[in-house]
Amino acid sequence: MTRQRITVLGATGSIGTNTLDVIARHPDRFEVFALSAARQVEPLLAQCAQFRPRFAVMADAAAAAQLSDRLAAEGMPTRVLAGPGAMSEIAAHPEVDMVMAAIVGAAGLAPCLAAARAGKRLLLANKEALVVGCDVFLDAVAEGGATLLPIDSEHSAIFQALPEDRTTWEARVEKIILTASGGPFRTWSPAQLREVTPEQACKHPNWVMGRKISVDSATMMNKALEVIEARYLFGLAPERLEVVIHPQSVVHSMVQFRDTSVVAQLGTPDMRVPIAYGLSWPERIASGAQPLDFSALSDLRFESLDSHGHRERFAGLALAWQALQAAPGTTAVLNAANEVAVAAFLERRIRFDQIHALNLATLSAVQPEHPRSLDDLLALDARSRRVATERIGALA
Repeated sequence: MTRQRITVLGATGSIGTNTLDVIARHPDRFEVFALSAARQVEPLLAQCAQFRPRFAVMADAAAAAQLSDRLAAEGMPTRVLAGPGAMSEIAAHPEVDMVMAAIVGAAGLAPCLAAARAGKRLLLANKEALVVGCDVFLDAVAEGGATLLPIDSEHSAIFQALPEDRTTWEARVEKIILTASGGPFRTWSPAQLREVTPEQACKHPNWVMGRKISVDSATMMNKALEVIEARYLFGLAPERLEVVIHPQSVVHSMVQFRDTSVVAQLGTPDMRVPIAYGLSWPERIASGAQPLDFSALSDLRFESLDSHGHRERFAGLALAWQALQAAPGTTAVLNAANEVAVAAFLERRIRFDQIHALNLATLSAVQPEHPRSLDDLLALDARSRRVATERIGALA
């Protein structure tokens, strides 16, 4: 068997490290061609020592120089590159078969586009490629002949539940149902949410994730972005996308068909499961995750958004449908505003309950023109971030 060469973008984050864990379990099937990180020198150095990639890329030039010196001192042959252009280079490299796109935020858009245009198997854990890139990204996938496979647990679950023949989805599928745990504040009152600390928001009850995505899960903005992603991944109208609260995170998402049958994908809350599926599709390989113990599943609960005050508690979720029905580019504005808002919260410059207010203020202030290229998208992203940053001081 010829081993598949893989580039892992965002190798030191939770998705990246889980991807490398799965790869290490199957040395006969996969080899690591390139790894990237922002500025985490020590973790990337350890990964280079284990997997011996041909390239290692750091977003930060100073960190890249430090990594290069350390690799040379230890006699490792990995070549170090730096900067956004290098990220795109290792994503589109002709010797690469597969790209795991796990860079958080809009920073991952350019290398995702590069991989798509180069016709790679693209394992998409960076939801912003679709939330920000929208039709620009999908056009690149089509033009390059890339294979796009979702890695988010919810979208992987939907992909596994849908019929193989995509041309039948419109006629056979009634709706897609994304599940959400509700995060750590599922039962908190609005008054309690005013006092949430970054430490509390980053402590998810079911998943181990990075700080930004943990905060998004706590506000349910992560689910809003997933609704937008599902719209572009699966092509169904926004009104055929639904969200239900499922605190146990065992049912990862569902598809309801025209005859009311529902197909669901279940599994332990372990990201190695969708990662292994993406790496091996259409086959299946061992992921390293523990199997479900059905004897322990005595209580699987589901709550509608109209119950328990969820719509008020998670007001940002409704922005997904609003943005999808607004002018093209609005989803990119929402994503940029939210990235600024989450960063400000983590830096203790705004309260947890002000994240939604800042997103709303930015959406009201930025009227996008239809973006038709990467340059258009990056300009819109930058403008939205400036507006969001300017409005932080006006929050009450």
